[in-house]
Amino acid sequence: MTDPRQPSLGSIEQPSLFVPPPGAAPGASDAGQPTSPAAGAPVVIPSLTPASTLGACALPYREYLQRTDHSVYTVTCFLSDLRMLTDYLGRQTKVRAITQRQLGDWLSYLKWDRGVPPAPKTMARRITFLKNFFGWLTDAGIVARDPTANIALSRPAPPLPELLFDDEVARLEVAAAADVRCALLVMLLLSTGLKKEEVAHLRPEHVDVSDPAHPAIEVHFPGQAKRRRERRLELPAAWSALYAAYVARYQPRERVFECTDRNLNYILAAAVKRAGLTKRVTLQLLRDVYAVRQLRAEVSLDALREKLGLSDEAWHESAEKYRKLAFPAGAGEASPDEQED
Repeated sequence: MTDPRQPSLGSIEQPSLFVPPPGAAPGASDAGQPTSPAAGAPVVIPSLTPASTLGACALPYREYLQRTDHSVYTVTCFLSDLRMLTDYLGRQTKVRAITQRQLGDWLSYLKWDRGVPPAPKTMARRITFLKNFFGWLTDAGIVARDPTANIALSRPAPPLPELLFDDEVARLEVAAAADVRCALLVMLLLSTGLKKEEVAHLRPEHVDVSDPAHPAIEVHFPGQAKRRRERRLELPAAWSALYAAYVARYQPRERVFECTDRNLNYILAAAVKRAGLTKRVTLQLLRDVYAVRQLRAEVSLDALREKLGLSDEAWHESAEKYRKLAFPAGAGEASPDEQED
């Protein structure tokens, strides 16, 4: 009997998780459901039952991740983790029979038995995958009890960024004013805390200056996966005149900032240099400055999460980071949640 933990030998390829193994009946899947009956025909997602095998879960799980609030990166990583788990336990393993001990053995194998130990962040992500995958199976009634319920998720704490002080932010704003595009970018980030990709995809029709005293932007996403992150954010009144000057100068059509992500970094870096700042200032750092200012202005954590457009998984890590930055230990201040108690 071969050890399922051992890698395949020679050039033997592992069977794909997304197509039936060689020799299977046309259109058959591990769950006995049709997949792709003919070349070029659309793939039918098999329906899972309590009798389904681990090998039958790939397509339904991919479909679940793509229609829920998960990034392309997360989908790719979680499917890779599922492939590794399937290789370890075997394609024909019934999902309802998988135990916490088996999952613990898999995590130990990944951590200790494969040579170079993975980074702590990678192991934390794999535990997140297990909880997501079996949480989905439990909610769908495929497994009666979640075997990951007692598996602790310990995330490595990332280093805290070195924020700009208020006087440094003021110097940056003065330096940015030399270029209307840079001034618009800095005001946008400090006033809304948008992610870099959200800034890059902001469209002119999503900028509302119909009431110049109360301008706003709307954050939208294509498709359904990130609809819960869509939101409307207010801007200071000064935005209206600045945006009008920017439009007259650059005449944006498809996007507000019609340049690459890299160019946005260059635009900001030029202002940082003019301001004489020695700290590493990025688009993400200005987002962090916005978040910390919001907490210090007594915005609740729940409200901040909505403004930042963060998923459950991303917020778990970010909330603690922003609490530490806004209310350092020994500063004698309480967080908004603590003030309400």
